Amino acid sequence: MNPNLLQNPNLQKLESKLGLKLKNRELLFLALTHRSYLNENRDLHLESNERLEFLGDAVLETSISNYLFNHFPQHPEGELTNLRALIVCTNNLSDIAKQINLGEYVFLSKGEETHQGRSNRSILADTFESVIGAIFLDLGWTKTNRFIIKLLKSNIFELSEHKVFKDPKSLFQELAQSKRGITPRYATISETGPDHQKIFQVGVYLEDQLIASGQGNSKQKAEEEASASATKILNNLV
Repeated sequence: MNPNLLQNPNLQKLESKLGLKLKNRELLFLALTHRSYLNENRDLHLESNERLEFLGDAVLETSISNYLFNHFPQHPEGELTNLRALIVCTNNLSDIAKQINLGEYVFLSKGEETHQGRSNRSILADTFESVIGAIFLDLGWTKTNRFIIKLLKSNIFELSEHKVFKDPKSLFQELAQSKRGITPRYATISETGPDHQKIFQVGVYLEDQLIASGQGNSKQKAEEEASASATKILNNLV
């Protein structure tokens, strides 16, 4: 990687915000590189953050699972699973990312930025996972786990106070069945990008009525985003 890229002030600012200093700043640059940025900077021969996101997703889930197991002995396996799903879902991770203003530091294309990419829930959640992947590779498990729990601890306990732990899809299904007597269905509206970098747009429907759509680099994430939006819409409509 061109050494000049690593002098980008965003990297130092984010390190300061996170309270961490990575030995390999190239990893942090990679974690902040959204795929759209590559299209306008082909001459830089960069990768997107998607492989780091894959790793960060696994590290985050392991960290949260370990914490929940040790700090919530009163919860059976099913409740721990549902609480973990609520913590690591796109909506919650994007909220965490907003708390540290992560959107300010992401490298986006001009087009993506014009379309509010810096506040896009899917981009924020994915970038947050990518940053975790970078921290893990650079600083190891202990420091990464400490970072995750420090950042999410209050959020974990706030979510744990819910009497029932529900992911966005479950919440919308209950709302739709209660207010409309209909079970939602999900359908893929479009798939863009090459096979290894797919972006899915998924719609959630009540019968033939499209309530909302969501976008993500997996159908699951797109469905989560769609169902979260649909919940807000249905609460306002009915």
